[in-house]
Amino acid sequence: MNIAALDPGRDKCGFAVLDGEGKVLTQRVIETDKLIEEITAAKADYGFSRLVIGNGTTSKIAQGRLKEVPELMVLVRDEYRTTELAKGEYWKANPPKGWRCLIPVTMQVPPVPVDDFVAVILARRFLQEEQQSKGE
Repeated sequence: MNIAALDPGRDKCGFAVLDGEGKVLTQRVIETDKLIEEITAAKADYGFSRLVIGNGTTSKIAQGRLKEVPELMVLVRDEYRTTELAKGEYWKANPPKGWRCLIPVTMQVPPVPVDDFVAVILARRFLQEEQQSKGE
């Protein structure tokens, strides 16, 4: 069963949909103003009924807005260190080229927002928690 994840922000949100095995089906940064339209369209395309949302600064506002999406269970999870981890995931997916290869990626700032990578991390954390609880 597919699961969606959201890293809410004031102007932009990271969004991702993963299958039950943790494979990314889609990930992108969306405008906060278009949150409901984007989530509704993705729900129709990918058939998820659960959305994991980070508990950051604008989380409560986003949770309120997500009540407009029918038949969507919103699950709040801790965002601790996700931005830092997302930067590392960005560099794995987009290795530096040219002279940037000489500088450690830990000293570089990704040239684009990494909110979508945060969403992937949130979804995978949730799937891992779910697997652990089934194993107990």
